[in-house]
Amino acid sequence: MVQPSSVLDRVLVLEMVRVTEAAAIAASRLIGRGDEKAADAAAVQAMRLAFNDLYMDGTVVIGEGERDEAPMLYIGEKVGGAPGKGPKIDIALDPLEGTTITAKAGPNALAVLAAAEEGGLLNAPDVYMDKLAVGPGYPDGIIDLNKSVRENVTAVAEAKGVKPADIIVCVLDRPRHDKIIEELREIGCGIMLIPDGDVAGVIATTNPDTTIDMYMGSGGAPEGVLAAAALRCVGGQFKGRLLFRNEDEKARARKWGITDLDKVYDLKELAKGDCIFAATGVTDGSLLSGVKRLPGGKMTTESVVMRASSGTVRWVKGEHRADVRD
Repeated sequence: MVQPSSVLDRVLVLEMVRVTEAAAIAASRLIGRGDEKAADAAAVQAMRLAFNDLYMDGTVVIGEGERDEAPMLYIGEKVGGAPGKGPKIDIALDPLEGTTITAKAGPNALAVLAAAEEGGLLNAPDVYMDKLAVGPGYPDGIIDLNKSVRENVTAVAEAKGVKPADIIVCVLDRPRHDKIIEELREIGCGIMLIPDGDVAGVIATTNPDTTIDMYMGSGGAPEGVLAAAALRCVGGQFKGRLLFRNEDEKARARKWGITDLDKVYDLKELAKGDCIFAATGVTDGSLLSGVKRLPGGKMTTESVVMRASSGTVRWVKGEHRADVRD
C-alpha cells in the first residue's frame, strides 16, 4: 500500500487540476489552426502562470526540454509561488500532449502533469522509450520487454481467459512500429492505431470501455513517466527501456544521473511513493472530452485527477467565464 505523503496534501491534489485546465483552455484556441508551435507555446505559458499561483517549491524534472532548448518549463526550472518555503515537489509535465493532434483538430490531445515528493519521479531525458503496458487485474510480471510480441500477447490472453487473437493492442501509427504491427497481425490481434498521444494510449488499458488490453511500442520517455504516474494511481503494469539513437543522447542521459543505459524500468521505478496525476482534455478523446466553447464566451472542460496513496480518481467538469486567464 502506498503511504500518503504529508507533502502532497489534499488541497494541492485538487489545485493541480487548475493547472491542466489553464493549459488546455489556452491550447484550445489553436485547435485546427495548423500551427503546432503556437498551440504548444500557449499551453506552456498558461501552465507556467498557473503553477506560480500554487503554494509550493516545485522543480520541473520532465519538461519541454533542457534550458537551452526551451524558453520556459524546461528541466530544472523552479515553479510555484513559494520558493524555499513551500513543500518541495517534483513535477513531470506535458502542457500539450498532442501538438499535431491539436493543430489538425484530431482526438486525444491532453494537458498533462504528474507530481511527487522530491526524488519521486525518474528524471528521464528527452529520448525515446520502448513501452509495454497493461491495465489492472493481472498477475505481477505478466509483461516483459525482453520477451517477444507473441509471448507477451499470449501471456495476457491466458491470464484474461481468451485467445491471443481476442486481445486488442494500442500502437502509435509510426513506420518504426511496422514490425510490431506485422507480428500482431500474424497473431490475429485487433490493433488500435493512434496518430499521437501515447499517454492517453497507455491509460486506455485501464478503462474497459476502450476495449484496449495492451499498449506496445516506442515513444517519448517523458510521456512514459507521465503514463507510469497515472498507472501508479489506478493500477496496471508498465515496463520501459530508454532507446538511444546516438552518443549525444547517451551523454544527455548520463547528465541526468542515468548510468545503466540498458535498464528496464518498472512502474515504481518511474514514479515511486505517493504521486498525483492530472489531465484535462484539449480535444475530445477516449479518456476525456475536449474544451467546449459556449454562447456568451463561456467554456467547459473535463479533467481527471488521481492520487496513488488513496487510489482516488476524480472526474472534474468545469465551467469557465469568458474572462478566464489564458
